[in-house]
Amino acid sequence: MRSGTLQKQPSSYQAFIPSPLPPDPPIAMDDELQTLLSTADRALGRLDGSIQTLPDSDLFVLMYVRKEAVLSSQIEGTQSSLNDLLRAEARIYDPDRPADVREVSNYVAALNYGLERLDELPISVRLIREIHERLLRGVRGANLQPGELRKSQNWIGPAGATLNDATFIPPPPHEVPQALSDLEHFMHARDSMPALIRIGLTHPQFETIHPFLDGNGRVGRLLITFMLCEQEILQFPVLYLSHYFKAHRTEYYEHLQNIRNDGGWEAWLKYFLKGVADVSREATDTARAIVNLRETDRDKIINELGRVAGNALKVHELLFRFPLVSVNPIAEMLDVSFTSANRLIERMVDVGILSESTGNARNRVFHYSDYIKLFAAN
Repeated sequence: MRSGTLQKQPSSYQAFIPSPLPPDPPIAMDDELQTLLSTADRALGRLDGSIQTLPDSDLFVLMYVRKEAVLSSQIEGTQSSLNDLLRAEARIYDPDRPADVREVSNYVAALNYGLERLDELPISVRLIREIHERLLRGVRGANLQPGELRKSQNWIGPAGATLNDATFIPPPPHEVPQALSDLEHFMHARDSMPALIRIGLTHPQFETIHPFLDGNGRVGRLLITFMLCEQEILQFPVLYLSHYFKAHRTEYYEHLQNIRNDGGWEAWLKYFLKGVADVSREATDTARAIVNLRETDRDKIINELGRVAGNALKVHELLFRFPLVSVNPIAEMLDVSFTSANRLIERMVDVGILSESTGNARNRVFHYSDYIKLFAAN
């Protein structure tokens, strides 16, 4: 088989042993695939340029990271929303918040950790294991050897499925180290293969190897982000491709399985490149909307808030990083009294920049709703 072989194991089940990349015979770059590759490349270029036009890119990137974390985790069954994550980060008590929000927070931490490590360590098995450990630290799956390659057989299938009726059985554990070593070699090969094709091939190969007992899907999607940034296709992690995978979840899993069954690499790559182009366009539109929102709200502050406009502008910049706030942190940041900070926040509510969500007289929480909506809408 083009993508690998089924091999009978001592316990009589058949496990899939993936062939090393690149596929043999090579990827058939027909006209449709060439066009999709060109379109995706252009869309990514426009996105990267749009992010660089933001006044302070670092202020805005965190929301893109949060968005990807929420969507990637939802694919694996978590219930937490973007708003749940923001409230947890702001340490706002919410008895109705899903318990799995910690898994989403871990995804944010793992992504940020991985991007920092790329400055000193290339994408490698070592880095993948470190990312996996942070992803599962203290959450569901923490008892399943975080950061360690599996030492037992796993499988994929509906709830309650066994090895005998599994949809897919990855390679046995003794095959995993070599399969990952081959994948690492492929990721760093110096040849003429277009970067997006290489990234598109890497993701399903990792999912097929399934090297961990839990968290493989999330790590595999993180790899896409890391490769885009390592190869300087994007300077910032602002492509939340999990949005596309979640919206087309059935196709996503069907393409992964068709690669294993029929060597359907080309069909997967077309699906993948369409996703890259679609999500890049959406993210570019979001970047432009951020610039427009920032300028509109700055004009409101300058024109309507008079002598407190200076402090209001400082709060406004903070909101792009932490769009949920309460009065005490604002008072500390501005080094003013609680009363002065409270009065300032109320003025920002009056002009429509902030909104209060609790309805309480005390311990109120204020949202930069227009900014959150730019991400929560997708």
